[in-house]
Amino acid sequence: MGSTLRTSSPLAERAKAMLPLIDANAEYSDEEGELAPAVVEAFHRDGMFTMWVPKELGGSELSPLESLDVLAITSYGDASAGWVQMAACLSIGTGAAYLGDSAVKEMFTEDGYPVIAGQGTRPGTAKSTDGGYLVSGSWSFASGLKHGSHIHTLAIIEETGEPRIFVVPVDKAELLWDSWDVMGLRGTGSIDYHIHDAFVPEEYSHFAFTTEPKRGGVLYKIGIIAFAEICHSGWAIGVGRRLLDELAALVRSKTGRAGAEVDSDAFQQRYAEVEAKYRAACALVYDAWTDASATIAEGKALSLRQNTLIRLALGHITSTLLEVANYVYLASGTTGLRRGTIQRLVRDVHAGTQHVTSGPGMWRACGRELLGLGEGKQWILLDLVDA
Repeated sequence: MGSTLRTSSPLAERAKAMLPLIDANAEYSDEEGELAPAVVEAFHRDGMFTMWVPKELGGSELSPLESLDVLAITSYGDASAGWVQMAACLSIGTGAAYLGDSAVKEMFTEDGYPVIAGQGTRPGTAKSTDGGYLVSGSWSFASGLKHGSHIHTLAIIEETGEPRIFVVPVDKAELLWDSWDVMGLRGTGSIDYHIHDAFVPEEYSHFAFTTEPKRGGVLYKIGIIAFAEICHSGWAIGVGRRLLDELAALVRSKTGRAGAEVDSDAFQQRYAEVEAKYRAACALVYDAWTDASATIAEGKALSLRQNTLIRLALGHITSTLLEVANYVYLASGTTGLRRGTIQRLVRDVHAGTQHVTSGPGMWRACGRELLGLGEGKQWILLDLVDA
């Protein structure tokens, strides 16, 4: 495991101990379109899914910096496993913090906790009714839903236009099990699903952009989108490190052979340049979240600039990851062409870097704020809007 991955908590130590298991099952997940049962069982056993569940409910309530470390480690083992973990942690943890008391009492018990997965960016519709809502819609990219008990899904209230997150048992949805036919991140099983007029009690719903938790500490004042920024940043850190380590191991197996390109000055210089770019991108992520964490610890809301910088850092580590993947693929020669770890990682990166959290709109909005054009604005999702 590369030196840029840190073990800053007991959960990170458990994630590190799990790496051989995750790595050994990565090919299975890629072929089967879902995580291997042994990996899912280990995630349950060692608390990987409850990283952001409040301590009062038996979770770790891990800080942003510690969370980055855990996600980087699991993603280093397998990009799909890290992706499923981050998606589940976000949905489970925010549900535990923001949903009503009766919902949490029913789902989080001494016997266990829900595995919640779904989609929180493309909205469906919800109609108000006595005691709750009738939710309908079609969604895609439900990472980890094949292992889920509940669905986390975004819908807009027809009467008010309010965006809300709804948590729905999987048996109230139609899951399209064979819909995840993709190039990379195949092991995430990010299938499509439909919901038609499912009744969701009020307590199983919360305002999509809430920063007011009903339980847990100051961590939950950052809101869902900031949790997503942590998720994707940690994932990119781990996958980037694994790619560079795989190339370095390949090079060591070839060095000393007559005419080996890996022994050339040009090859070694280029590796150093890419390593430096990757480490610099990691440093920006940790710098942005170190600053944000100090504000969070004081119980204060992140400033406009702090919200910009955590988005900027995610965009930068993601674009750097894509550069790392393309470099490693070319530098690996025919090894990357053939089925194996490097090929799988490259495919996973080309899937993961398509995510909306690092899209052009986010970059443009960051640019406006950094240029001093954000006065009177606030971040909602991935754009600046009037405050």
